[in-house]
This record gives sequence, structure tokens and C-alpha cells, in this order.
Amino acid sequence: MQVKGEFEVKRTPQGELEVGDGQAIGHMRFDKHFHGPLAATSVVQMLALMTDTPGSGAYVALERIAGTLDGRTGSFCMQHNGVMDRGQPSLDLTVIPDSGSDALQGLHGRMRIDIIDGKHFYTFDYDFRDA
Repeated sequence: MQVKGEFEVKRTPQGELEVGDGQAIGHMRFDKHFHGPLAATSVVQMLALMTDTPGSGAYVALERIAGTLDGRTGSFCMQHNGVMDRGQPSLDLTVIPDSGSDALQGLHGRMRIDIIDGKHFYTFDYDFRDA
């Protein structure tokens, strides 16, 4: 199954974590509001590090999403793994196995995020495992 929609993001810096040699890991909190077949809110905790090479770095994050997915109410968690390789982005955004609650138990899948003209869009490919 696949759903698509839009979401808003509010970014709140949480400080930096020194790792040595002048490098620091940035810590951010994101609050999201999803619209469309995924009508939900989420909180994301992200750690990011950029290198001295312009356009290169990475981030990892965990996200808890709560709301309704195609009429099913519950929550689930996702893992983000993002890499920028000299300006070329890649993102793996996956449902954490067995994190679904209530009517979203057994949920698994992947999400894609696109930013077009400053607006955020999601494409969520998902299914449900049998118990």
C-alpha cells in the first residue's frame, strides 16, 4: 500500500555535543504535523555531523508518529539514516519492527521525503505483518 501527503516541520536546536578536534555533533528536535492519509503528529530526535568537505555529512534520528493511517489509529516509530556525499543526498527512513501500537500493530514499511519549493511531502509504502 502507498499513501502520499504533505507535512509541516518545526525545528528546535538542542545544542551541540563536542566529539574532539573541533568537530561537534548537532542535536535537533523536530515536531511534525502530517496531512492526508497519514493524519498524525510526531517528534524526531536527530544527531547530525557535517565534515570539512562542503556538502558532506550524515544524520541519524528516531521518530515517534501518532495518529491515523488510512483510518487505523495508533502509533509507530521510524529510524532515519541520512547521508550527504558532496551534495548528493540519500535517506533510508524505515519503520522500526514491532513498534506499531493499537490498530497499527504489525506495520512495516519505508517512507520517502521530498522537499519541493520549501514544502515537505511524504510517500509512505507500507503493509502489515500477520501476528
